[in-house]
Amino acid sequence: MIRVLIAEDHDLIRGALIALLSEENDIRVIEEVSRGDEIVPAVVGSRPDVALLDIGLPGMDGLEAAGLIKELEQPPPVLILTSVGSPGNFERAMAAGVRGFLVKDAPAHRLTDAIRAVARGERYIDLDVAADGGGQQVDVNPLTAREVAVLAAVAAGERGSDLRSSLGLSIHTIRNYLAAARLKTGARSDEEAVRIARANGWLEDRTIGSNG
Repeated sequence: MIRVLIAEDHDLIRGALIALLSEENDIRVIEEVSRGDEIVPAVVGSRPDVALLDIGLPGMDGLEAAGLIKELEQPPPVLILTSVGSPGNFERAMAAGVRGFLVKDAPAHRLTDAIRAVARGERYIDLDVAADGGGQQVDVNPLTAREVAVLAAVAAGERGSDLRSSLGLSIHTIRNYLAAARLKTGARSDEEAVRIARANGWLEDRTIGSNG
């Protein structure tokens, strides 16, 4: 069970988020706050698995609170949910150690996908952020070196035994990396994941490394 803390100052939105997440068998909202300066005490007291924070909160904004959460002894991963998907906010979120960034008008399934991803220790970046402000690119690559290597091999036209041979990985492991890449890019297929990664400049020449 993924235990979630929600920080949102609009009662209707907070109630809608709680109702949405209550439909999921593996997610439970254990704490809700309406002010930014209530977030850190609530995190310390309830020890959630994921902190879901709005940016525009009274008392302290969600990104400032995220920076304070990062300094805790055992900080939960932070997922930012905001109506303002600007590059400036995204950069502040990354500097604050945020693991996920999602705009509020994203489909509901992306929110639950994002919560599960950050709870697993992964990074989830809504690519609508990249399109905001005239199509600016997302500066931070959410893909690990292994995921980039697998996508690069797919981009080069490798399949099946060719992938296993060139990467030195089992087909099961390769499928896991491709699934993770699809999740992080929001793609519905491996080919779409390649296109998204290439458009954002993530398919540079990289070898399989130790960061994932």
